[in-house]
Order: sequence, then C-alpha cells, then structure tokens
Amino acid sequence: MKNESSPPEDILRIFLEFLTVEKGLSVNTIQSYSLDLRKLFLFLGKEKIPWQQAREEDLIKFIHHQSRASLSPRSLARLISSVKSFYRFLVLDGMIGKSPASNLSTPRLWLDLPEFLTEKEVERLIAQPEKKSSHSLRDKAMLEFLYATGLRVSELTHLKIKDLNLEQGFVLCRGKGGKERIVPIGHSAQMALRQYLQESRPRLAKKEDDSLFLTNRGGAFTRQGFWKMLKKYGKQAGLEKKISPHVLRHSFATHLLERGADLRSVQLMLGHSQITTTQIYTHVSRKHLQKIYEKYHPRA
Repeated sequence: MKNESSPPEDILRIFLEFLTVEKGLSVNTIQSYSLDLRKLFLFLGKEKIPWQQAREEDLIKFIHHQSRASLSPRSLARLISSVKSFYRFLVLDGMIGKSPASNLSTPRLWLDLPEFLTEKEVERLIAQPEKKSSHSLRDKAMLEFLYATGLRVSELTHLKIKDLNLEQGFVLCRGKGGKERIVPIGHSAQMALRQYLQESRPRLAKKEDDSLFLTNRGGAFTRQGFWKMLKKYGKQAGLEKKISPHVLRHSFATHLLERGADLRSVQLMLGHSQITTTQIYTHVSRKHLQKIYEKYHPRA
C-alpha cells in the first residue's frame, strides 16, 4: 500500500484533485465533498482512529453521530455518498486493500416536492425594483433573467458579458462539471437586460471586470449577495413562501410544463443530466391536466 502515513489534509487534497481532474465535478460539488470528509476526519481524530485503519463500525458510528446532530436526510445521504466515494478511491489508488464503506446504505429519500411561485407571485416579485437607479435596474434585470432562464444561482453569478447574445436571444451557460448549454431568453428579460447594460452597468463598473452582473462596488455578485437581494424583494412583495434562487428555478420549470412544454426540453434548459431529476416537476402539472381533462373529455 502507498501513502499509509499521509496526514488527512494531504489525502483529502489528492482525492479532491482526482474529483476535479478525472471526474470533472463542479466547484460546488467539490466543496460539498470537502466539507463532508472534513467532518469524517474530525470525528476519526477525536476517536484516535487513523483514516486508513477505519472499520465499518467506525463509519457507522460516525454516521449515527451526524444523524443525531440533526443532519437532514438529504444531507446525510450526500455524506454517506461522499464517504463511499472516498474509500472507493483509496482502494483504486492502492492506499487500502478493502473499503470499509462498501456496505453502507444510503437512507431512502422521499423526493421533496419543489416549492414554487405562482405566475402572479413572480410578477409581484419582479415588480419590486421600481426606481430607475443603477442598482434597481440591475436588480430587475437579474430577477427577470433568472426567472426567464431557470439558471442555478452559481451559474448566474459566474456569467460573463460575452456569454450573453441578446441579438439572437440566448445565453451560454456553464453548469455542473463545466458542461455548457444554451438557454433562450424571453422578451421581457431581454428588455430589462438591455436597459441594465445601457444605463446601469456603465455606472457600476468601477474597475475592470467582465462579469455580467456587478455589485454596487463594481465586482461580481456572490451567491449570498444575490440571495439577500432576492429575500429583500420577496419580503417587499409580501410573499409568504420561503424565497430563494432555487424557488425561481422551480417556478421556471413548473410554469413551462403547465403551459405545455415537453419534459425533454425543460431538462435541457435546466441542465439536468438525468431526465428523472426533471420528472419531479411533473406533479405540478396535475391541476393543468385536470383542467384539460374537464374541458375536452366528453363525460368529464
């Protein structure tokens, strides 16, 4: 075996490099793996168990410890997946002979039905930035754009000016694992973006930065910054639902399906690698289907 005495930080770095280079995983996914495994190393350290000598019962004890720490079922499932992947890598790389995590089972998860806004609620939200100031024009453009494209907030904050093609009405987006996809942009979002680019962005650009959306300080938006802005407008709009960037993404998918879009097209626009991920949105079309049935079935 090799690297038998390497400290946890070195092994973690090697593993994360493997995930980045060999697997091509996204930055956010890499950060999740890192967070999960640091929890594992912290636990093993307190138990005085070297990472290469951990047994199945040690890992089970760790998982139970995390479960008692009020970790959600979804987060716990991700944690177990991270541990299994880590020890599988150690076996493949010849650092240990057998994975102690091979028999760990992931708790079966009920798929949470995604929270989404109605069309009227989206309209109220987008209407909140009323002033014609630089930041209000930017905020309105960002809200219109996110609802129009269904991008993840991390994809939104990483966009560059060159990724936007308003003449042809689309944006080039880089999703999980660096995969590129082209997403259309609707008329309302195009109008808001043009006004932002012409009147607002030049005033916000205090330094050289090719990010599409700039903060009041002239730098790129962070996910946290956009979330705070969205939460503020959600409160102003009087929305009782818990608002987040992902809720707008869910609303985008929901409204497309309710208006007759096919699942495969929505999958491509969302950037889902598996159509089963997109199928969770089909529940929201039941009311729409009920209306169609009642309208067209002769004995409804």
